[in-house]
Amino acid sequence: MSSHKFATLRYTALRIGLFAASFAVVWVLAYFRIIPLGIGSSNTVWLLLLAIVISAPLSFVLLRKQRDVMSEQIVAKVDRQRDRLTANRSQEDELL
Repeated sequence: MSSHKFATLRYTALRIGLFAASFAVVWVLAYFRIIPLGIGSSNTVWLLLLAIVISAPLSFVLLRKQRDVMSEQIVAKVDRQRDRLTANRSQEDELL
């Protein structure tokens, strides 16, 4: 269970890292004029959007295992909260 303790944080860090790597690749390609630059001052926005478009499907494929671990962690937490709520309701019913 301890390896799954920070699954959400780990997944988020990996997503940010994948986006940063995508942005670096896009920036290098734009720097060497392999891909077109944005119009006027929109270059940064264009590069950010392109990096998002590239990193999203990559993260879907490359981070599948980590996403599954995170999902299991969230489901377990929701189940514990649901059980706790049910126990509290039954205690209240017994008191009445």
